[in-house]
Amino acid sequence: MMKWMPLAMALALSACSSTTQTTLYQLPAAAPTTTPGGQSTLLADAAPPIWVERVSVPDYLAGNGVVYQTSDVKYVIAANNLWASPLDQQLQQTLVTNLSNALPGRLISAAPLGERHDTLNVNVTGFHGRYDGQVVISGSWTLEHGGRITRQPFNLTLPQQEDGYDALVRTLAQGWQQEAQKMATAFSALQQN
Repeated sequence: MMKWMPLAMALALSACSSTTQTTLYQLPAAAPTTTPGGQSTLLADAAPPIWVERVSVPDYLAGNGVVYQTSDVKYVIAANNLWASPLDQQLQQTLVTNLSNALPGRLISAAPLGERHDTLNVNVTGFHGRYDGQVVISGSWTLEHGGRITRQPFNLTLPQQEDGYDALVRTLAQGWQQEAQKMATAFSALQQN
């Protein structure tokens, strides 16, 4: 009986020390703007809805782990700090919300709306933290509007104000919101032409 005691203690100690906590992250979107009294807004007839058809990400961002660049050529995908849902879906959902806030007179949707709509596709090539304390958001968007196609690259770096994955995800969300605002400004200019 005594010869099994050391084995039982070793198993008990190893079970306590091998516990790792997995943390899930969801990109926060800006709070939706509301009209006084919660009334619905009449959308402009002249501006067609925008269908956010797809937000694509490269393979290294498509996994579950939050990505961190540790040198000019090395990227680490976190094993215990994971996206709560696929990153491309989170980017699309928050883009719809952020564009809706920035363009209150236009209907923005992740599904096609009728026969007459603008179509937006976004290709995200960078969405990660970096070893120098910066957050990188890069890629390009393509908007099909009135039979014309407009393509615009984007490349944003923002300083991460605090250490840790929470601050990294908040800074990524802030940068994504800034890019949505720039897209909205460009879409408004295209609508006027």
